[in-house]
Amino acid sequence: MSKIPCLDLKGQHAQVKKEIFEAFEKVYEKTAFSGGPFVEEFEKAFSQYVGSSYSIGVSNGTIALHLAMLALGIGPGDEVIIPANTFIATAWGVSHAGATPVFVDCDADNWEIDPSKIEKAITAKTKAVIGVHLYGQPFDINAVQELCKKHNLFLIEDAAQAQGARYNGKTVGTFGEMACYSFYPGKNLGACGEAGGLTTNHEKYAKHLQSLRNHGSVVRYYHDEIGYNYRMGGLEGASLSVKLKYLESWNNRRREIATRYQNEIKNTKIKMQSKPTWSDGIYHLFVVTIENKEAFVKHLDENGIVAAYHYPVPCHLQKAYIHLGYKQGDFPNSEYLAAHCISLPMFAELSDEEVNKVIEVINRY
Repeated sequence: MSKIPCLDLKGQHAQVKKEIFEAFEKVYEKTAFSGGPFVEEFEKAFSQYVGSSYSIGVSNGTIALHLAMLALGIGPGDEVIIPANTFIATAWGVSHAGATPVFVDCDADNWEIDPSKIEKAITAKTKAVIGVHLYGQPFDINAVQELCKKHNLFLIEDAAQAQGARYNGKTVGTFGEMACYSFYPGKNLGACGEAGGLTTNHEKYAKHLQSLRNHGSVVRYYHDEIGYNYRMGGLEGASLSVKLKYLESWNNRRREIATRYQNEIKNTKIKMQSKPTWSDGIYHLFVVTIENKEAFVKHLDENGIVAAYHYPVPCHLQKAYIHLGYKQGDFPNSEYLAAHCISLPMFAELSDEEVNKVIEVINRY
């Protein structure tokens, strides 16, 4: 009997294969493989979905974070505050722009950036805060926004895992100066290939981002600044337009599965991420913690369930950032999560029978 995977994209792609291949045929007919009308079509649809004035497609989520820094004028000598508990790409965007990531701890219960830790990290060099909607759950935007206004800082949303998540009933992606997205294939809205994007309500940022991704050019062969080849591909844009039509139903199925996990997993050894009143997440990942994660993962594996680790090393303890001088014990909540977190199977195509089995096996541990 095959094991229940933590993520399986085959079921999703089987549903939309015919539509996606038809969309690919149109891209081939126009040979619009780099940027072009199919990317523009997706940008328009995604702006409408998020509620933003502008959407800018790029080649991946890390690049989106990099371009956000450049568009905001953040570079060498500047500092940007980010949570230690996030995927490393949040920090890469800052570093690629020549600025310095300044890490802060996450909340002990909701595992998102802790607003109470931000103010202590602000210095004269601080230019922005990147809040991450980690695992598809919104961070406390109002609290972070108030701090940014108080200290005249930019707020950037890292929404790489949160396409369609809502904060106090409003879709994330329009609260800060801009929001950054990954459309990596494994995301809730994932391209057939690598892709990313940004949303903003500010025309000046949108125009600058469009230039930066296209060799610093607005008029072909005229380059106004040092730019980058960061365009989204036509095939990726076309696949995203198809999948966007299904995103709400896929997200709602994830919410159903998450609700069952939350209500029916009764094992007291398991701790789950809290769900604040402001949060209507999309459960890109369903993460739990347990004291002996190796024994727990072995139990799951022996009973036909595959788990994953997101993320086993917090950003501040990564070798790449050893030069910043952080040490074990600096951010205890993030470090505890890294040492004890497990991601359970979570994707919209999980059957009720598979969810039943996951719950039963965990309750038996």
